[in-house]
Amino acid sequence: MPHKIIAIIGAPLDLGAGRRGVDMGPSAVRLADLNARLASIGYEVDDLGNVPVVQPEATPEGPQHARYLPQIAETCRHLADRVHDAVAAGKTPLVLGGDHSIAAGTVSGVSKHFHDRGGKVGLIWIDAHADMNTPETSPSGNVHGMPLACCVGFGPPELTRIYDYAPKVDPRNVALIGIRSVDEHERDHVRQSGVRAFTMRDIDERGLRAIMEEAIRIASSGTAAFHLSLDMDAVDPREAPGVGTPVRGGMTYREAHLAMEMLGDCGNMSSMEVVEVNPVIDEVNRTATLAVELVTSALGKRIL
Repeated sequence: MPHKIIAIIGAPLDLGAGRRGVDMGPSAVRLADLNARLASIGYEVDDLGNVPVVQPEATPEGPQHARYLPQIAETCRHLADRVHDAVAAGKTPLVLGGDHSIAAGTVSGVSKHFHDRGGKVGLIWIDAHADMNTPETSPSGNVHGMPLACCVGFGPPELTRIYDYAPKVDPRNVALIGIRSVDEHERDHVRQSGVRAFTMRDIDERGLRAIMEEAIRIASSGTAAFHLSLDMDAVDPREAPGVGTPVRGGMTYREAHLAMEMLGDCGNMSSMEVVEVNPVIDEVNRTATLAVELVTSALGKRIL
């Protein structure tokens, strides 16, 4: 990593999810000694607190095809500004979710920094789900199933047009890793988008090392840096039981660490977020603790 100051930004949003609880994710990850673990590997930590988020009980749900979209977009705009300011100040943003809809804000903030300088940012998205629905294809209307589509320019303008340009990331510079649950109509978006998707079958057949090497090449080709978006449901529920939408058959503990170690080794990661930690269904904060371990692996902690 090029920077030694980590700017922690919490985004305690669960309006994009169908199950409550991930709004407590930032607190759970901080409680798992995040700041101390980062300091132990040589980083200065600047915890910027949380962006403002409305509670679902206090706001109308809105259209069923994109529930709470205006409120999510407002949070994403606040988050984008915080992330942009952190990158501009020479810090490495570490965003704590919250559901995955916050990525529309995080990626917008990082993208704007490089866009304003005539550059591009790549994106590595590690997730059990493709997150490439739009309001027209989503079977649930939950916006946390749409953020990757928004980042590559498909979806509601409230999220695709933050800072008035789209896409935030060229889909040819996006690697989607670990998917194993894709909605029927979402498949067409994945296939036609230009995003390079690696399913769990690909990982099983080729091995994670080969997948990560290719993903890093994709996200680094012609870009100034890449952003990492890590959904904890990419890890198998036996290791990460407390996530927003668990799906069997995910990455093992060591596969997840290897992915983070390789991303850290390449030296081209500008920023990251970790999302969908749900303490309500977790086991004694296991998933938040694993999230902290994976963050520190991505930021340079090694076995030797």
